[in-house]
Amino acid sequence: MRSLFFAALAAAFFTLTVSAQPRPIEQPPSVIPANAPTSYEARYEGGVFGASSKETGTLKFDDANERIVFYGKDGKRELFAIPYGNLNTLFPDTKVSASTTGKVISHVPLPGAGLAGLMNKSTKYVNMTFDDPEMNTTGTASFKFDDKEMLRTFIIRLGVTAKMKQRGDAYYRVKNTSPY
Repeated sequence: MRSLFFAALAAAFFTLTVSAQPRPIEQPPSVIPANAPTSYEARYEGGVFGASSKETGTLKFDDANERIVFYGKDGKRELFAIPYGNLNTLFPDTKVSASTTGKVISHVPLPGAGLAGLMNKSTKYVNMTFDDPEMNTTGTASFKFDDKEMLRTFIIRLGVTAKMKQRGDAYYRVKNTSPY
C-alpha cells in the first residue's frame, strides 16, 4: 500500500513538473496615435552615466538623427540623447506610496487618524535599458510622468519609432543570436 502511494505521488510530481513553456500571445502591431506629440514633459530620475542629478525637463523625438533627447528646464540645453538603435527594452512602471499628507495625519494623536496612512499616491515611470557602446556597458534611464495617458502614448511612439517588438505594455529589441 505504501509503495502504491509513493508511485502515485511520483507520477503526480512528474506530471506537474514536466510541461511545455507557454508561447507568448501574438499581438497586432501598435499604431502611433494620430495626436501623439513630439515632446513630453517628464522628470529624469537617473540611470545615464554623466547625468546624476534629478531634473524636470522635456523628452523630444529627434527623428532626423534617430534618437530621443532630454532637454533641461529651459528647453534649450540638451542634457543627453539615446539613439533608437541602442534601446534594448522600454517598459512602464508604477510605484505606490503613502502621500506626505497621509503620513503626517496618521501621527496625530486622534482616534482614527492612523487610517490616513492608507492615503496612497501612484507614480508612473518609464524605464529604458540601453547599450552605451562608448563605455561598453548598459544603462537604465528612468523618467517620471504625471499623466498615465501621456506615458502610454510616449511608450507606444518610442517603441514603434525605434522598431522594437511589443510584449504587453513593454517593447524590446530582438537580439540576433545566430552566429552567422
